[in-house]
Amino acid sequence: MWGRSRWAETRGSCCLCRVDRFLMVKHSRVGIGLLGASKMSVGKSHTDRQWWKEAVVYQIYPASFKDTNNDGRGDVNGVTEKLDYLKDLGVDVVWLSPIYDSPQVDNGYDIADYKKIYPPYGTLEDVDRLIQELGRRGMKLVMDLVVNHTSDQHPWFLESRSSKSNPKRDWYIWRKPKYDVEGKPGPPNNWNQILGEAHSAWIFDETTQEYYFAAFTPQQPDLNWENPDVRAAVYDILRFWLDRGVAGFRMDVINLISKDQSFPDAEVVIPGQPYQPATQHFANGPRLHEFLGEMRREALDKYDQMTVGEMPFIYDDKEFLKIVHQKDGFLNMVFHFELVDIDSERGDVPGDARMSVGNWDVSDLRRIISRWQRIMIDGGGWNSLYCENHDQPRSVSHYCDDSDEYREYGSKLLAMMETTLSGTLFVYQGEELGMRNVPLEWEPEEYKDIEVNEMYPNDHEKLQKARRALRAKARDNGRTPMQWDSSPNGGFCPEEVTPWMRVNDDYPVVNAAAQTKLEATSSVYHFWQRLVTLRKENAGALVHGGFELIDKTNPDVFSYVRVADSGEKWVVVLNFTGHSATWESSKWGLQWMAGNYADGLDKVQQSGGTDLVHLRPWEGLIARQPCN
Repeated sequence: MWGRSRWAETRGSCCLCRVDRFLMVKHSRVGIGLLGASKMSVGKSHTDRQWWKEAVVYQIYPASFKDTNNDGRGDVNGVTEKLDYLKDLGVDVVWLSPIYDSPQVDNGYDIADYKKIYPPYGTLEDVDRLIQELGRRGMKLVMDLVVNHTSDQHPWFLESRSSKSNPKRDWYIWRKPKYDVEGKPGPPNNWNQILGEAHSAWIFDETTQEYYFAAFTPQQPDLNWENPDVRAAVYDILRFWLDRGVAGFRMDVINLISKDQSFPDAEVVIPGQPYQPATQHFANGPRLHEFLGEMRREALDKYDQMTVGEMPFIYDDKEFLKIVHQKDGFLNMVFHFELVDIDSERGDVPGDARMSVGNWDVSDLRRIISRWQRIMIDGGGWNSLYCENHDQPRSVSHYCDDSDEYREYGSKLLAMMETTLSGTLFVYQGEELGMRNVPLEWEPEEYKDIEVNEMYPNDHEKLQKARRALRAKARDNGRTPMQWDSSPNGGFCPEEVTPWMRVNDDYPVVNAAAQTKLEATSSVYHFWQRLVTLRKENAGALVHGGFELIDKTNPDVFSYVRVADSGEKWVVVLNFTGHSATWESSKWGLQWMAGNYADGLDKVQQSGGTDLVHLRPWEGLIARQPCN
C-alpha cells in the first residue's frame, strides 16, 4: 500500500497470507551506511531527456487482446475500444506485435505484405483510426518491424524461388548443396534452426535445386541484407508507416540482418547432433553497424520516433553500448535477455536450453539488474525495462510464487522493481492484472506455438515428459487471451465463439473488471496505476537518477537506491523469496511510501527504533529520503 500522503485513502486489504511452507526466518544484518548523505556514491544520472525515456510502453499481442468481430481472434478495433483502459493505467505508447498480412505460421512474425493488414485484424483504415484515437488521448503507436526475414508466401520470395535468373533471386540467401564423401547432396553447412535445434536452417528447394537460409522456421526465409535493393525496400516500409503517424518501431531480431558471408560450419557443441547452434556466425555480423546507420540516415532520422531493438546472442557489453549510445548509437534502446534467461540452462529437458528450468537466487537477480543499470548509466546508453512479453512466461510465475496465496504479492513486488529502475518501462498485456502461466493440468496439445511443434513434432510422449518445462517456459504462457471480465471466455470474445487459444482457467477471479472497480483499491491493477504515477511524478530520481546497490550480500533481499540530481533519494527493498527475511535499515530518516502488503507501512513505521525491517514472503517496500 501507499504512504500516509496523497494515497492514504486507498488503503485496503489484500488476500490473507498463509503460513509459508518454508517456515524459516532469515536474518541478514548487513547495513546500508551508503544512504548517509556524506557516504552516497551512486554514479551520474541521465541528463539527455527524450519523450520516450519517461514513456510507459504497453505491448499488445493482437490475437489475444480483444475480439470485436466475433471470430475468436483479437483485432485492431479491439485495441481502439480499450484505449481508455490503457490511458487510465498511465500508458503513453502502445506497441503492437505484427498485424501485417501473414499466413500466421509464427503468429504474424512471418509477413507476406508489410503494407496490408491481416484481414481478421482489420484494415489500414482501422489502423488510421487507432492512430487518431491514440493522438486524441496524447498517446502514440509503435509497430513491430520484422525485416530479418519474411514469410515464404511474400511476393518477394515467390519471385526469388521461381528461378535462378529472377531479378529477386538475390533478395534471399541461396546456396548450392554441399556433397559428402559419398557424393550425396546436403545443406551448405551444419547450422541449425533457432526454433528447432534438431533441424537444419537450410531448406532445399526442388524447383531450383538449391538451399535457402531460414534461421527460425522453413516458412520464414531470411532476407539478404547484402543486397542494396533489399535495404531500400525495407527503408521504404519504414517511411510508409512513419508517414502514416506511427511513432517508431520495435525491431525483431534486428542484429541478425548481417551474417558471416563465408558461411562456415559451426563448432560442434551438441555431440551426436548433425546440426549445431551457429548464432556466432549469423548474429552481430560484420556489417550490422553499417546497415543500422544507413537505416537511420535513410528513414528514421527524418522523424521524431523511438526505436527498440530485440538483440539476442550479444555477449559483449561494449557492443550493446555502441548500438544505443545517446550520441553515436543507432537505436534508442535494446532488449537484452540476461534477466529473462536467469534460469535457463542446458539439461535433460527435450529441446533447447531456453526451455530448460534451472535454479536462481537473489544474488543472480541483483547481479544482472545492477550490471545493466550501471552499464547504461555509466556508458551513456539507455535501458529497456521488461519482465515479460509475448516470447516469455508470465513474470509472476517466472520470478515469484503464482499460487492463489501469493500471486498478488509477487505481481506487486515485480511492479515495484520495474517502476523504480532507470530505463523505459515496458508492460505486457495482462501483467498489470497479475496474469499467470497456464495450469499444469492443461494437455500439451493446448499449446499453439510453432516453437513447441518444432521441438516435439507429433511426439505425444515427449510432450508429456516436457509438461512441466512447457508450463514454466513455453511462449504460449504469455499468449492466452486477455481476461477482461468473469463472463465466459473472460470477455475476450462472446460465449458462443471459440477463442483461437484457450483462456486461462483463472479468469473468473483474475480479470480487469474486478480489478478496475473503484473499491478494488488493493488490486494489482490499481497498484500498477499508482506506481506508474509515482514514477512519472518523480522521474528525476526513478527514471533518470543514479543507481547503487544496498546490502550486496543479503541472501534474500534485493535493495537499491535511486538518487536525483537534487539529492533526493528513493530506497527500494524487495524480498524475492517465499520465506520471511530481515533487512537492516539503520536510521536515515526514511519516509516509507509504498508496500505490497496492506499493513506493510504500518508495521515498518511502528518498529520504532529498531534497525531491522522484517519482511514477509514476497514483500516489498519503497521509501523516500527528502533533500536536506
